[in-house]
Amino acid sequence: MTEPSSAELRIADLQRHIRDMYYEKDVARGVDGTFMWLMEEVGELASALRGNDRENLAEEFADVIAWLMTIANVAEIDLASALAAKYGSGCPGCSRLVCSCPGEEKP
Repeated sequence: MTEPSSAELRIADLQRHIRDMYYEKDVARGVDGTFMWLMEEVGELASALRGNDRENLAEEFADVIAWLMTIANVAEIDLASALAAKYGSGCPGCSRLVCSCPGEEKP
């Protein structure tokens, strides 16, 4: 596999990259253990959102995405395909590219 050289990685490329780096450890940890690490990172992101350190905030967003990819790998989910299926044609609620669902509804 060639190493990503751009700051712009496609979702499939990033998921593969994360898999190449961590898959053996991730599978050994399992879905439950991996999910707990994801939740810890979500907590760190929540803390960073309350602060004003942009570098830390960017790192925490990256960590959450990396751990989400990790758990998808363990669960054998192709995130690029899942995202395209759910959001590729627009909002899952109203099917528009610019959501027109009522504000109190979760699309």
